[in-house]
Amino acid sequence: MSNWSDTLAVFDLETTGIDVETSRIVSATVAIIDVTGEVLERVDWLLDPGIEIPAQATTVHGITTEHAAANGRVAADGVAEIVATIREHLARGLPLVAYNAPYDLTLLNRESIRYGVAPLVSPSPVVDPLVIDKALDRYRKGKRTLAVTSAFYGVPLDDAHDSGADAIAAGRVAQAIARAHLKTLPVTVGELHLLQAQWSVQQAESFQAYMRRERDPAFVAAGGWPER
Repeated sequence: MSNWSDTLAVFDLETTGIDVETSRIVSATVAIIDVTGEVLERVDWLLDPGIEIPAQATTVHGITTEHAAANGRVAADGVAEIVATIREHLARGLPLVAYNAPYDLTLLNRESIRYGVAPLVSPSPVVDPLVIDKALDRYRKGKRTLAVTSAFYGVPLDDAHDSGADAIAAGRVAQAIARAHLKTLPVTVGELHLLQAQWSVQQAESFQAYMRRERDPAFVAAGGWPER
């Protein structure tokens, strides 16, 4: 297996919605897994987002407005701790795994700015199993959700849309991809980070062309990796 996948920091958010500019963090997990996928360290947060959690979001992650208000941390404090924890792991040289990284990292950036927390600056190295899987297995049919991709690589995901379960599964999927594509992927995570940035541009361009051809001639795909 490539050395970069031996020890990984993993990260996931559950939120109030899908718009990174307006959605708020409800729960988060940052953990570290070893070469076997076992958890070495883990921190979980439940935040009071300060706004109503839409029913649709609650249906996904199971956290109600009432539960978050009664049991959640003050959002500004939680966001500061999440950023500090990720910053510490990156400073140690650990790759940060986030499935569909531009969603989680961009939303964390916007929350940081919202609460006056110094945001992560050009976080690196980041490992995004979604981008890598789409690049290496481009023509595989079907969805590329974390649940589907986990199943494809034989990674258990028993509690999808729990931030801890999703973060750990994403890390294990990254390790499974590293094993499956040992001869294709670069040995260093720095090289992999740069490759993913290139792949994400290609994937956005391909998606935009498809959408313009099939649905909306004016469609513009969101760009930017690992943050928008």
